[in-house]
Amino acid sequence: MEKYLVIGAVIADRFIGDPRTSLHPVAMIGNLISILERLLLKPDYSSSRKKTAGALLVVGVLGIVYGLVWLVMFLFYSIHSAVALIGGIVLLSFTISPRSLAEAGQEIKGYLLAGNMVEARYKVGWIVGRDTERLDTGEVTRATVETIAENIVDGIISPLFYAAIGGVPLAFLYRAVNTLDSMVGYKNDKYRDFGMVAARVDDIFNYIPARVTGPLIVIAAFILRYDAYGAARSIRHDAAKHPSPNSGIAEAGVAGALGVRLGGLNYYGGVSSHRAYMGEAKNQLTPRHIDQAIRIMYLVTVLFAVLCFGLQRFGVAWLPVGW
Repeated sequence: MEKYLVIGAVIADRFIGDPRTSLHPVAMIGNLISILERLLLKPDYSSSRKKTAGALLVVGVLGIVYGLVWLVMFLFYSIHSAVALIGGIVLLSFTISPRSLAEAGQEIKGYLLAGNMVEARYKVGWIVGRDTERLDTGEVTRATVETIAENIVDGIISPLFYAAIGGVPLAFLYRAVNTLDSMVGYKNDKYRDFGMVAARVDDIFNYIPARVTGPLIVIAAFILRYDAYGAARSIRHDAAKHPSPNSGIAEAGVAGALGVRLGGLNYYGGVSSHRAYMGEAKNQLTPRHIDQAIRIMYLVTVLFAVLCFGLQRFGVAWLPVGW
């Protein structure tokens, strides 16, 4: 029955979506991280002590999250395998975000088409970390497309990948890894040392899923009649320029598929930061590219779910998983 887990979670996310509540499992993981951070991180710690404290945070959060989800799945299985399947599908759907990414992108596109730049800038500020107050239509579009592209890996493929090889508990362990990175994996004075382990672990966990995502973006571009050759070329030539060893693959692939150039000058707290360019500017960025990025994201999601189902259907199990 586990072969239905990944594809079931994708369907559940499409029709049910991600509930916005403080009781959402990922929100609860964030609360756990905040509590442990307050206990472990002290302002007067030396660099080495901050690194040790950060490592303890990672071990503690991952151990607690994996253990609790394993226990929940154990209880589901003790009731009935069908309960475990349905419960597992619902829980796994909480770890992925295709629908919420699509909804955010569509909302921003709507404001751009209506000429409401105030709301467009405000809404894009919800999904990116850069300053958005002065962005024009092209820059708001770029920020949106970049976010959708990058989240194909850590918001969709990675949790599904770990669910396929280790069940729901491993998918949640990955989601805890990614949440740790998003909360403490910064290179500022506060988190440079404390968040170092979290950032490195996130890079390691996303390494294989990112490299699975690249070919799927090329296939999706071919099916959608976008520029599949451009996607492959951009991945090959531009992905390594990205500061992340993993995010550049999806961002470069989407840029090449759409024939646009991503990256460029961003501002964070008023401080300029130049992101390496991804892709070639064959087309000027317009709101329609948000729709196209969403189509690529959804098709890559479906392709990966079908791939997982096919492998498990024909007995090609990556690991002997149950829960």
